[in-house]
Order: sequence, then C-alpha cells, then structure tokens
Amino acid sequence: MKLETLQELYVEELRDLYSAENQILKALPKMAEKANFDDLRQGFEKHLDQTKEHVARLEQIFDELEQSPKGTACEGMEGLLKEGEKMMKEDAEPEVLDAAMISAAQRVEHYEMAGYGTCRSYAQLLGYDWAAKLLDQTLEEEKETDKKLSELAMSHINVDAATGGQTAARAA
Repeated sequence: MKLETLQELYVEELRDLYSAENQILKALPKMAEKANFDDLRQGFEKHLDQTKEHVARLEQIFDELEQSPKGTACEGMEGLLKEGEKMMKEDAEPEVLDAAMISAAQRVEHYEMAGYGTCRSYAQLLGYDWAAKLLDQTLEEEKETDKKLSELAMSHINVDAATGGQTAARAA
C-alpha cells in the first residue's frame, strides 16, 4: 500500500492500534491466570476491561471516519506478546515470573503509548478534535497502567524476586 497523505497514514496507524488492542485482549486473561500476586492478577483483569473500552473508542473513531478498522496484524505487538509468552513458559520462581510479566506488560504499555500519542497528534493536525480527545483519554489510561505496574514492581514484586519471596503479599 502506498501512503500519500497524513490522512492515509493516520488511518493505517489507527488500524495498527486496533490490531494491537485485539491481540492484548487475548493475552491479558493468560497473564492474569499466571500471576501469582493477587494485586497483579487484579491489575491485569482491570486492564482487560480498559482494553475493551480502548477497542470501543477506536471503533467509534473508525465509524466517524467511515473506515474499516480491519488491516494487517500489528507485528510489533505480535513480537512483544510472543516475548511475554516465552517468559511465562520459563521455569521460574513465582515472584520472578511476576517480575518478568510486569516487564513484558510495561513494554506493551510503552508501545501503546507511542502509538496513541502519534495518532492523537495526527488527529489534531487533521482537525479531528473529537478523535484526539478519545485518543488522549486512552493514552492517559495507558500511562496510568504503566505507573501502577511500576508501583507494583517497586512495592513488593521485584523486591520478592530479589529476596527469594519474603513478602507475604503473594496469593495462597
């Protein structure tokens, strides 16, 4: 496909985000199931609900643009999720596995933040202020998820991974 205008690039970038979000929808339940700490599991479950909202917002934008959200699969997200799946299959201590899943989840969040920030800028330049607001709302939620993952990591999960599981926060 030849991209000749910012409008065409914008739509392709939105399709990439749509593909990425749908891939995440499939990955989050697996991550929640593998999580050993209750608060990490709950965080993945909450983010699953948020991700459903992110997909709905993108669908709203596509409806307004009278474009299909379907396109090629987001290869960047495929790679990040494959790496995360590989980590989840490792023979690791529970607290180390949770630390690895936080690492993988933060890579995903940063990829999404880059995509949403870019699309928000394109929407602003193209005069789609309504879409820019939706994209910004999602961007802020992705930033908040990343912040919560960092807090979880530093509050006890990474500490447990470093000390061999001495924190009592792990699920029974």
